[in-house]
Amino acid sequence: GYIQACRGLMISAVCLGFFGAIFGLVGMKCTKVGGSDQTKAKIACLAGLIFILSGLCSMTSCSLYANRITSEFFDPSFVAQKYELGAALFIGWAGASLCIIGGSIFCFSIAENSNSPRRGYAYNGAASVMSSRPKIHNSVPDKTPPKHFDKNAYV
Repeated sequence: GYIQACRGLMISAVCLGFFGAIFGLVGMKCTKVGGSDQTKAKIACLAGLIFILSGLCSMTSCSLYANRITSEFFDPSFVAQKYELGAALFIGWAGASLCIIGGSIFCFSIAENSNSPRRGYAYNGAASVMSSRPKIHNSVPDKTPPKHFDKNAYV
């Protein structure tokens, strides 16, 4: 029975992770699907909640299985084959932790947009040394080398 529960929790974690990834892609600012920035922030927050739920399902499944394995391993009256904690459980715990952390980061994206809207900065262009010097228009070009050599003297 506990194996069926673990399977069900892991399948639900995978399905929730899939839908969380879809909502996460729609909620990103770099995509054109999803509407305004405020709507995208809400979709990204929904994706974060789904990722957190997916991580909790996976964490519960791995912990339930590990609890059963350790209780059977240390039970002296249990005579069937005993199992040990394997790499798959540790990978499952690490993946569940990453899902929870990533989901919480997605949830913080709505707090960023609730502040003041972004202001655009005007670019005035950089003035180079050569363009800021006064221009002298002589009919005869000057053949004397410049007094100081900087990077603009060669360009």
